[in-house]
Amino acid sequence: MSTGTDPLAPLAELPGVPESVAEVRKAVDRLYGHRVMRRRAPEVTSEAALRGARASAALAGADWPLEEVRRRSDFSVGAEDRIVGAALRISAEVGQLLSIWRTSPLQVLARLHLLAVGDADPAAGRPRQTGEAADELFPLDLPAREGEGATAESAVGGGARLSEAPSPAEVAARLDQLAQLLVARAGAGGAEQGAPALVAASVVHGELLALRPFRSHNGLVARAAQRLVLIADGLDPKAICPVEVGLAELGTVAYRDALAGYLSGTPQGMAAWIAHNGRAVGLGVRESTAVCEAMQRGMV
Repeated sequence: MSTGTDPLAPLAELPGVPESVAEVRKAVDRLYGHRVMRRRAPEVTSEAALRGARASAALAGADWPLEEVRRRSDFSVGAEDRIVGAALRISAEVGQLLSIWRTSPLQVLARLHLLAVGDADPAAGRPRQTGEAADELFPLDLPAREGEGATAESAVGGGARLSEAPSPAEVAARLDQLAQLLVARAGAGGAEQGAPALVAASVVHGELLALRPFRSHNGLVARAAQRLVLIADGLDPKAICPVEVGLAELGTVAYRDALAGYLSGTPQGMAAWIAHNGRAVGLGVRESTAVCEAMQRGMV
């Protein structure tokens, strides 16, 4: 694989990352080769979207049973209802945003946030401004542990603390840098010519969690953006591997610890973050494989 001038290429060579990439690729290919995918791929995609939305909402503090999410139609009453509704709206529209994502990722991030909060919110779709704080990444925003560094370099520049979001000025600069990176990757052939999809998706996911660009729902947006990269870069073009399910299954403590690795900017921390996302993709593959098996047995 030619890595060209992709600034993410060195991350693909970190210890353990090639193995994570290869393992994920093998698992995804095995799922795509399942006999159910030849006949019922759209149904698998739909079910993956539902399960991914449920899991992303759970990571945001609204951990509802899948059948409750499937059954409900009104998500406007309480705080948890609104989180689940936001996750479902985002998940339903991700596939329609691919062409825009490749040329204008910031526009897509704004759209994802608008879907989450609704157009009645004056802050919908725009990054935080001076004097505006970001909501906690509940339940990820735990107090910093003894011995953890306060500041760390991210893969695309800048620094952030796990318990404090960067300033709006820093957010704007780093979002612009991230967008330039993604557009350049798309123009150069993405994962075909640069760092693998898993690496790029992990960086986008980690950077958005680090920046918390919006006043609210940053976790939902970050996880949706990760999924967009996995789809756009060709690892999961049919969107059947709900990485959010894997993140939820691995647990919020492991999620937070892996994010601390991203924020550290060290080779070990970055490799651990990418590996964590790789394990989550693998668990998402396992989830959809179970769905395919159920369909094959006539249970769905």
